Amino acid sequence: MASNQPLVSGSATPKTQTSNVDRPKKRRVRRDRSAPLAHFVPTDANGDDDALLRSESIFGRLNPTLKKVALSLTVIVYMGLGTICFYTIRNQIKGKKTNAILDAFYFCVVTMTTVGYGDLVPNSNLAKLLACAFVFTGMALIGLILAKAADYLVEKQEKLLFRALHMYKKDGEIEVLKEVEHNRVKYKFYTTSILLVMFVVTGTIFLYKVEKLDLVDAFYCVCSTITTLGYGDISFSSKGGRVFAVFWILTGTICVAKFFLYVAEVNTENRQRALVKWVLSRRTTSLDLEAADLDNDGVVGAAEFVLFKLKEMGKICQQDISVIMEEFEELDLDQSGTLTVSDIALAQSVETRSS
Repeated sequence: MASNQPLVSGSATPKTQTSNVDRPKKRRVRRDRSAPLAHFVPTDANGDDDALLRSESIFGRLNPTLKKVALSLTVIVYMGLGTICFYTIRNQIKGKKTNAILDAFYFCVVTMTTVGYGDLVPNSNLAKLLACAFVFTGMALIGLILAKAADYLVEKQEKLLFRALHMYKKDGEIEVLKEVEHNRVKYKFYTTSILLVMFVVTGTIFLYKVEKLDLVDAFYCVCSTITTLGYGDISFSSKGGRVFAVFWILTGTICVAKFFLYVAEVNTENRQRALVKWVLSRRTTSLDLEAADLDNDGVVGAAEFVLFKLKEMGKICQQDISVIMEEFEELDLDQSGTLTVSDIALAQSVETRSS
């Protein structure tokens, strides 16, 4: 397809069009040297891949270091405020008690993670209302902040896992990054699976050694805890057990949630790759060419064919193309069907005058 022909229907129409006989020789499709990679996401100086995604949050305007400090302070303030509140009304909470401050902290953790053993329960209207408030804010905190921290820790282990699986291969840093990027979801699933096994084993051994439970009861308590079932027939009842529990419960429940999230993502990615393989392997028919001819000129160019295949793969949809073409038409002020540096400069000057 000639460079001066419209890519999709409804786009800017060139001032002059050549016939099929006079059509110039088709140019080779070249990769744009200045265009960013499709999967590239700008990162901050510390390699935080989610920096752009969080830019619209309440902490988005902070620099990366202050942002991490602000997120950490939010967790600390929540935990501290919850501990103080539940310590203040400790006489309105009944159950198995050890140390007043430790019990308040422990009750805050089992409330925000929705484990709710029942070994400590609110025994007044005020205590029940506080528990209701902290369970909702705690779930939001886990979803918005602690889950991000878990993602950060998992991503930090991806390279180590890859190197451990390919320790006898002499791959450079670039090859490692490419492999991790290509199989990012799979390596996240592997890393989370290993961490989950470690949490289960650690919790089982601790309950067996410290809480003096038999192995079956210890494993049963671990499973009912990290899945937030919290039956309550077995829980952490000693002082040392609750010190361990406040950290183990928080990290373990998040790890389980991430594990099932990555299971779903791996399944989705496998189905997507199977669809891509099917699209690329099947033969192109005349009906496909008709559908790929977006500008209805009877000829399918390289760009039209690529768009058609991407739509088949589910990578883009017609709405995406329409939005992009709207931007193209706004920049193509001379309606030539092409963009040049002068078009961009002219569009910027028009925008400046209008503002």
